Amino acid sequence: MKVVIPEEYKEFLRIGTCSWKFESWKGLYYEPGKSYRAGDYLPDYAKYLNSVEIDQWFWSLFPGGNRLPELGAVKAYADSVPDNFVFTVKVPNSVTLTHFYKRQSHQNLAFAGQPNKHFFDNELFEKFLERLTLMGEKLGPLIFQFEYLNKQKMSSKEEFFEKFGAFISNAPKGYSYAVETRNPNYLSQEFFDFLKEHNLGYVYLDGYYMPPISEVFEKYHPATADFAVVRLHGGDRKEIEETTGEIWNSVAAPKPKGLEFAARIVKANQQRGMRTYVNVNNHYEGSAPLTIDRFLDVLVHIK
Repeated sequence: MKVVIPEEYKEFLRIGTCSWKFESWKGLYYEPGKSYRAGDYLPDYAKYLNSVEIDQWFWSLFPGGNRLPELGAVKAYADSVPDNFVFTVKVPNSVTLTHFYKRQSHQNLAFAGQPNKHFFDNELFEKFLERLTLMGEKLGPLIFQFEYLNKQKMSSKEEFFEKFGAFISNAPKGYSYAVETRNPNYLSQEFFDFLKEHNLGYVYLDGYYMPPISEVFEKYHPATADFAVVRLHGGDRKEIEETTGEIWNSVAAPKPKGLEFAARIVKANQQRGMRTYVNVNNHYEGSAPLTIDRFLDVLVHIK
């Protein structure tokens, strides 16, 4: 498999997948006859793509404390890729969750739905960033992914602006921060003005009951920082997992319109001098590597 980023986009497009440890990608990015250990995937992956999203450090909030990245893993990831490679990293949910998830294991039921005392905890966030220092220039956007915030968790988008604004104003400078909301009602001129005020990139999310990314782009044309993120995530995970049997080597649910509009966003951003990070999930069409191939073909031919 050969991944070719068009010449005119090489400075303006970072493209990768959401995670990379998939045995079923053999014959795509990984050698069919090779026996892979956990640390073997990333060096082979980086032969094809110039970016990847790290999701695993998002899952950090537990009743017994917060789980931060292990320094050994951070170093191993950084050492596994070339100098021009970039990681996009999701910020730990111990910082972004207002409450513990309602679904907890049997022994942790007492914490279900309880307030999270570390929500917007600047000290904890700084400890997280310290763990990422070993990535150096390979560290790209840090994504603040927020779940759907109902009225019990956040009374209004204005309250969100106030609380997140106070947090991000005290966050360390020199990093690229981006925001993914799963509240469709937050999408407004006020929301994008808030992002621009704090130099926060916008994350276009294709999936999770959010409006089509084309609709968001055509209405607001977000240019809130010198970059944006497009996450091609998909909708019902269970449905596509059943369809594919979690073997991620074929396109099971093609989304040509989604690819077209993602390409249009990348093209428009390139013309504005903005870089776009495109992160593709297996759950979007059934195989992230094949979706990337299809996306780049669309990008080449977009007018």
